[in-house]
Amino acid sequence: MADQNAMSSSNTPAFSVGTPVRRFMSATEIDTRLLGMVGALLLIWMGFHFLSGGLFLTPRNLWNLSVQTASISIMATGMVLVIVTRNIDLSVGSLLGIIAMVMGVTQAEYLPAMLGFGHPFIWAITLAIGLACGLVIGALQGSIIAYLKVPAFIVTLGGYLVWRGAAWWVTSGRTVAPLDSRFRLMGGGPEGAVGYTVSWILAIIACIAIGAYLLYARQQRKRFNFPQRPVWAEGVLALLGCGAVIGAVLVFNAYPWPIRIAENYANANGIPVPEGGLFISHGIAIPVLIAVAVGVVMTFIATRTRFGRYVFAMGGNPEAAELAGINTRWVTVKIFMLMGVLCAIAASISSARLNAATNAMGTLDELYVIAAAVIGGTSLSGGVGTIVGAMIGALVMQSLQSGMVLMGLDSPLQSIVVGIVLVVAVWLDTLYRNRAQ
Repeated sequence: MADQNAMSSSNTPAFSVGTPVRRFMSATEIDTRLLGMVGALLLIWMGFHFLSGGLFLTPRNLWNLSVQTASISIMATGMVLVIVTRNIDLSVGSLLGIIAMVMGVTQAEYLPAMLGFGHPFIWAITLAIGLACGLVIGALQGSIIAYLKVPAFIVTLGGYLVWRGAAWWVTSGRTVAPLDSRFRLMGGGPEGAVGYTVSWILAIIACIAIGAYLLYARQQRKRFNFPQRPVWAEGVLALLGCGAVIGAVLVFNAYPWPIRIAENYANANGIPVPEGGLFISHGIAIPVLIAVAVGVVMTFIATRTRFGRYVFAMGGNPEAAELAGINTRWVTVKIFMLMGVLCAIAASISSARLNAATNAMGTLDELYVIAAAVIGGTSLSGGVGTIVGAMIGALVMQSLQSGMVLMGLDSPLQSIVVGIVLVVAVWLDTLYRNRAQ
């Protein structure tokens, strides 16, 4: 009888014991660190909204914040894999700058001379050249790290200097502008957003995808005899996910086009302008959609592919991973190749948003990218990190910068705050790891 009682108690689900909060967290399996980051983000938003006199939590600022975060969050997803393998990449900002400059010269000077101004494929060829450039540079840096055994810190620090100087030499320090009209759509703006109707269509698709994923995950757990979440917990997760999507779309659709642009659009299309002005919603910005798509793909790569498993195995124990037959050198090269491609995507967004390629582009982005990954829960000791956490970390970093700009703080003080936040994030990560051990 005692054995039976012990067996029944050991089989009791974790979500049926403890305090209500603990039972809720166990049933939904929500990551406490992720939840803490979301809570910190909300506190930052409310604090800046109060200190800025009600300017932060407005559709206009939140829409601009999402666009500004896109490029940093894209690079942060790649930085997660780099840091997980106990490496670092200090060259991402300079890499963004050189790729943006190459793409700028390509579409502003070379392709128009070959294909003619306004050719419909200029943007696609430019983007392909930028992606190839990022892939080659990433492969070069990764090969030096993996095969020549030069520490990643030194290689990417050298890259930080080399690619920044190379960006200057491409155009002798001048700014390249304007860019192709189709290429500029990747930067946001009134034309670089999908509008009211398409935003709601995408929201419906996203909610259906959330429900389908939860259902698929439940079937997979049943297939392999893993513990099942309660049905109510699945419902809570679906409501939270769909609520976040719907809330974001409501905010994006509440931000209208500028009055002059809306009037010009109405006059060009024969639309009557009412007395109160024409309200045309921006909707979801294209760079935000690109960032979300990159986040989904990178999450799949990190959690559902052999390459992702190799990356985390290398970060957890490099020697054991190599003894297990993993080609750690080739995996390292592929990580930096992927990082280069992500920098190219970020470069296209950044240059398209400015409608120019400048020599200052990407300056200090490496610090924001590394800080975003660390704040998002990626451990500098390797082996631990999430893509979603890094993207939320990027939103936290950009929220700090946006809030300080609204408050009128000087740039040196902004740098001080960012540095303090990075140190505190690493300290909290150390505390968390020590507690877990």
